Amino acid sequence: MKLNARDATAWIARPPADRPGTLLYGEDGMRVALKRQELLANLLGKDAEEEMRLTRLQAAEIRRDRALVSDAIKAQGFFPGARAVLIEDATPQHADAILGALSDWQPGDAHVVVVAGLQKPSSALRKGFEKHPAAACIAIYGTPPTRAEIEAELTAAGLDRVSADRVAELSVLAQAMGPGDFRRLVEKIALYKASDPAPLSSEDIAACAPASTEAALDDVLNAVADARTADIGPILRRLEAQGVTPVALAIGAGRHFRTLHAAASDPGGAGAGIGKLRPPVFGPRRDAILRQAQGWGAARLDEALKVLTDTDLALRSTSRAPQMPLVERAFIRLSMMGRG
Repeated sequence: MKLNARDATAWIARPPADRPGTLLYGEDGMRVALKRQELLANLLGKDAEEEMRLTRLQAAEIRRDRALVSDAIKAQGFFPGARAVLIEDATPQHADAILGALSDWQPGDAHVVVVAGLQKPSSALRKGFEKHPAAACIAIYGTPPTRAEIEAELTAAGLDRVSADRVAELSVLAQAMGPGDFRRLVEKIALYKASDPAPLSSEDIAACAPASTEAALDDVLNAVADARTADIGPILRRLEAQGVTPVALAIGAGRHFRTLHAAASDPGGAGAGIGKLRPPVFGPRRDAILRQAQGWGAARLDEALKVLTDTDLALRSTSRAPQMPLVERAFIRLSMMGRG
């Protein structure tokens, strides 16, 4: 039977013990693997591998010996508890052996978990599970996790006091990350908060989120955008000593001011625009960008981007003018513009 997204989530969270099998298929191998891992953990509980309650079969083995699936389903182990047979890398060519074993399934037999790549509607494997009256067919799409899935991830990691606002921030972040990276982020946050009884905050998320590519330039870019002209020279000297090139500074500044422009130009205002930024920003950096976007406004940011474009062209030209002073002059000019 074909399950929709809501029923699939419920099935994976609490796999019915009296059903013969589940097909998980999708184009994104990482997302499928994570759902497979979750399904087996919920179905078998702890120590399934050690207690030999999980039998793993490769699809290539099935083609050589079609009886392997039936034998694995019927086999009885020494330990009590639910059992499962995992078949990975299945294709439509393995449909007959798998579906034939499902037709002989009886209560008490092992649950069959089949993992496959993208299956066309005409796939014999997919059609067989969709038409089966008791087995589940679940498509795993390459979409960001839903709010319910994010809350489940947080609960599984031991983070059970997370406000709706923080879940919303994580939802935005999940859209810019792969599923494996997002799961590692949740695990990192759980470790970060292990001895902290305070509720999860935006600052906590920002501290654990992957560093932005602009992080090394944040000091000087904030000095420019906040009109702290006197700070620009000393910060540039420090960055130059660290090996940051003038071109990298110009590129970083252009990216930063385009971010401000995108936020300031939103019809709903900078507050609405900042929520649409990709990659998303959180914590103190979000507050700084919002403040800067509101302070500059779209019109002045247009002018700032023209200055940065001219500077970038000058850096890439054949001119022999010293490049770092060229960037410093542009940054000072921008900081003066920012004073209104």
